[in-house]
Amino acid sequence: MATKKTWHDSHKESMTFGQRLADSVATGMGSWRFIIIQTVIVAIWMMLNVIAFVAHWDVYPFILLNLLFSTQAAYAAPIIMMAQNRQSERDRTQADADYETNCEAKKEIEELQIRLNTIEVDKLDKILALLQEMKAK
Repeated sequence: MATKKTWHDSHKESMTFGQRLADSVATGMGSWRFIIIQTVIVAIWMMLNVIAFVAHWDVYPFILLNLLFSTQAAYAAPIIMMAQNRQSERDRTQADADYETNCEAKKEIEELQIRLNTIEVDKLDKILALLQEMKAK
């Protein structure tokens, strides 16, 4: 039995490699794991440069480290914005799918109300017919 594709399945299939990459980068950068790993790396970087006996490749005030952070921010911001734009697109697509589902449900409910009204009218007609028969006897 073939299953119907959901809006989410269709959306995932239509994403390009770059879009999937941007989403995974934004997801990774927005995690505690990333923050903790980056904090550990920065602490090690600073510690090694402060207590290094032979070579200080980035002496205080750690200009190279600041350059790395600036470069990371310069690339991270547009990647995260791309992921947010796609999230907005997904939200709109889901809202459209929900609206279509609600419209279909409304039509079905209206059809059921018409059927129930028809059944009620038929019952009332039968009851009236029985009452008239009883009255006639």
